[in-house]
Amino acid sequence: MAKDSADKKQEKLAKSDKKAADKKSAQKKKQANPFQKFIRYCKDLKSEIKKVVWPSAKQIKNNSIVVLVFVVISAVFLSLIDLGLGQLVALVFG
Repeated sequence: MAKDSADKKQEKLAKSDKKAADKKSAQKKKQANPFQKFIRYCKDLKSEIKKVVWPSAKQIKNNSIVVLVFVVISAVFLSLIDLGLGQLVALVFG
């Protein structure tokens, strides 16, 4: 009986040692070379950029015009508000 329990303990220790060794080897495999990681990143980046749908020149022109018009309208609106509030402060504090 005592011999059986000692054998079982040794088996458990052997299994735990094997698991620890497997974990260490798995961690070494997971730790890839930084250069390999960078190369993999560049390849993935290249494949993702190929998937992008780029706008046509006409779309870029139209979008740019819309943005410029919106900026001008916003600038005029904010300038008028600033002018009005400036006049109001001048009247109140004279």
